[in-house]
Amino acid sequence: MPVMVAGVGMTKVGSHWDKNIIDLMLEASLKALEDGNIRELDAIVVSNMVADWLITQSNLASYLMDYLGIRSYGVRVESACGSGGMGIHLGYKLVKSGARNVLVVGVEKLTDTLTPDNTSAMMLADDWVVGFNMGSTFVSLNALALRLYLDTYKVNHEYIMMFPVICRDHAIFNPYAQFRRKITIEDVKRSPLIADPLHLLESSAYGDGAAAILLSRNKGDVEIIASEISHDKISLSSRENPLILKAVKEASYKAYRSANIAPSDIDVLEVHDAFSITGILSLENLGFAKLGEGWKLVKNEEIRLNGTLPTNTFGGLKARGHPVGATGVYQVAEITLQLRGEAGDNQVDGAKVGLAENIGGIGTSAIIHILRKI
Repeated sequence: MPVMVAGVGMTKVGSHWDKNIIDLMLEASLKALEDGNIRELDAIVVSNMVADWLITQSNLASYLMDYLGIRSYGVRVESACGSGGMGIHLGYKLVKSGARNVLVVGVEKLTDTLTPDNTSAMMLADDWVVGFNMGSTFVSLNALALRLYLDTYKVNHEYIMMFPVICRDHAIFNPYAQFRRKITIEDVKRSPLIADPLHLLESSAYGDGAAAILLSRNKGDVEIIASEISHDKISLSSRENPLILKAVKEASYKAYRSANIAPSDIDVLEVHDAFSITGILSLENLGFAKLGEGWKLVKNEEIRLNGTLPTNTFGGLKARGHPVGATGVYQVAEITLQLRGEAGDNQVDGAKVGLAENIGGIGTSAIIHILRKI
């Protein structure tokens, strides 16, 4: 039974002082329902990481159903930063199991709270006792990964800094992007060190946002041909090699096999570049470059819109933004627009197959979706 993307809807990522979490969910949901011209829903899946921690609101699927005037199956999904991808995976499974139409909505409200509260909330994705209680944050852990990569492979840091520079260029024409201003390598180098050697402009920012996709078994011109997940140990310190994203490698291998394609068949790519090093490691562990050589795709600008592997074509987590529980849904919505030929100035010519990679924690979980134009 095919699983089609019948509709997509997104809000702009940023600081929405005048909107609460239901406003964001409703805006994205209504856009997706209108886009798909579907009103009958068998299920609603809401992906979110920290609403109960930061804004004291849970039971989000029931909350949304009240405002949509719908009574059906509803559930909230949480898998850290991979919540959005996991929500789509559940929606995919529901359609495969017989549901006709499933609405998947990812949402996060992060700018109403202070940075220390957000930092502690994000570390819920790691082992709290041996992680945050010992002084670790996601910034410091990714800085350690970056330092290890630079020392292991003897890479010029500037080649890795180029990743957010290219993502910013892609975001300029994205009306939903959080940051739509060009930056240079010098801008990245001059931005504050937030954990040596990681600079501020190598990190994604906090932002509010919601994205929705409408999955259907009989309507749409883009099909999800693979939806696969895998997991690794929760903490970076527990792994043999922190530079190998085992969950990404395993989930992508299963997805390629399920879709009967190879990495070379991918026309457009969305990777989970929460930090510059995450983007590089993703390119390698997804099979687009050898270990220690992902930076070459960036240095040679192959990930640009007109390159051999157009990546994060709407800006990625660095520029479109990273409203944590919604990120994986934004990725699939953006791939859908590319495959429909509706990406505007960001359109990749002839795109027929796309891949979205969503990661939870420091590579603890990985959710891979491959989509194809019908």
